[in-house]
Amino acid sequence: MSLAQYADNGIFAPRKIAQVFRTTSEEVARTAGLGKDAVQRQDRVRSDKTQRRLREMVEIVNKVESRFGSALVAYAWYRSEPLPGFSGQTAMQLVRNGRADEVLDYIDAVDAGVHA
Repeated sequence: MSLAQYADNGIFAPRKIAQVFRTTSEEVARTAGLGKDAVQRQDRVRSDKTQRRLREMVEIVNKVESRFGSALVAYAWYRSEPLPGFSGQTAMQLVRNGRADEVLDYIDAVDAGVHA
């Protein structure tokens, strides 16, 4: 899916992300490591931290979507599949701990045929 599908007026929109993943905005916030008010208050939605976390989550899900056939299944992978080489942590846990770049590097390595 195009990244633009997750955005509204040039910013990542928790409501649109939740709609694609068939969940709530509050769950999207939790999954990205944000507080509930980060997706409820307009000034917080636009903040650099909120936008960065939403972008990281969407980039990761978008990158693996073709493997799983849908954004919904890719989102389930993001939330629940432990990644080899990361002490059993999921992509979600790594993103919540500020390690999204490592997840993206891992996906690139797997795509290149390097198994972690």
